[in-house]
Amino acid sequence: MAKEITKLVKLQIAAGAASPSPPVGPALGQAGLNIMEFCKAFNDRTSGMEKGLPIPVIITVYKDKSFVFVTKQPPVSYSIKAAAGVKSGSKTPGKGAAVGKITKSQVKAIAESKMADMNCNTLEAAMSMVEGQCKSMSIEVVEG
Repeated sequence: MAKEITKLVKLQIAAGAASPSPPVGPALGQAGLNIMEFCKAFNDRTSGMEKGLPIPVIITVYKDKSFVFVTKQPPVSYSIKAAAGVKSGSKTPGKGAAVGKITKSQVKAIAESKMADMNCNTLEAAMSMVEGQCKSMSIEVVEG
């Protein structure tokens, strides 16, 4: 028989930097989990990734206070900002000039890396979603 799930906790934590401080500690403490056990497991799993890379994680908490977690790819906006070489998107998208540029090949690479986490079936659909995110950040997509 399967274990009974009591809670799902969704967090975004920097790779290799999980610690009992907020937001990890309070979120897991409310669920009654061993915070240090999670931090150690998360840091081990993300040790091969670039330090500081924001990693979305979904933690499934069971009735017996055990847990499993799934890590996802970094957010699309993070990848877009890195590819465009900007710190943030526009504060007023659609008004004024673009804050950066990204090529179609970079859009394709981002879509391919994030495909498993996206709600789409084809690469073209994933690329369209990434381009939409670029538009909402006032980052221009150019040929190349």
